[in-house]
Amino acid sequence: MLPSSMGKPVWAHYNKDMPMASYEILIADDHPLFRSALHQALTLGLGPDVRLVEAASIAELETRLAERADWDLVLLDLNMPGAYGFSGLVLLRGQYPQIPVVMISAQEEASVVARSREFGASGFIPKSSPLEVIQAAVRAVLDGDTWWPPQIEEAQALSAEAKAASEGLASLTPQQFRVLTMVCEGLLNKQIAFELHVSEATVKAHVTAIFRKLNVRTRTQAALLLQQMESIPSA
Repeated sequence: MLPSSMGKPVWAHYNKDMPMASYEILIADDHPLFRSALHQALTLGLGPDVRLVEAASIAELETRLAERADWDLVLLDLNMPGAYGFSGLVLLRGQYPQIPVVMISAQEEASVVARSREFGASGFIPKSSPLEVIQAAVRAVLDGDTWWPPQIEEAQALSAEAKAASEGLASLTPQQFRVLTMVCEGLLNKQIAFELHVSEATVKAHVTAIFRKLNVRTRTQAALLLQQMESIPSA
């Protein structure tokens, strides 16, 4: 495990004179200023050959991933429009397991960092991190390693209920996930059908499949399970 801070700049471990590979990275964060800062940091750290594409919501991120699924890395904010906490990470790991995901968040508690690892992320970057740490973390994951701040060792294990919820959410298709988020927002099947431009019968079929995969019987239970991803209990 690489530490998030050292006596000398962590980026100094990488020789800037070495040739840089070309990488394609998705930045998923709903804050334009932070996306801009992250864009600048990665351009400086990875060189001019890096291709950075931004997404401001889970829906926009899904569109980018549907267009192509061979991205080298996704940098994902914990709190994204269209997702509930870790549900965005769980969805990505379930649908695109070949793409490494690094979580980025202003929430730096040990439990948040540990949940990110247990739900399949390859690293966690606190938003308070200095430029050199962000660059080094991204480079480490691109090189096939992981990156975790020290506080991860303080966290407790994930509860059995949380693991089951994660597995259920990971099995949902992107369209089923969209339906579930709308159910969580209180929309009726007719309203969901209108928003997604599909028939009400299609929505009903999605809801039935969601209930089966999440092992729930009602819309309320499904909504509560998704909302629990915002605050995951420990064992």
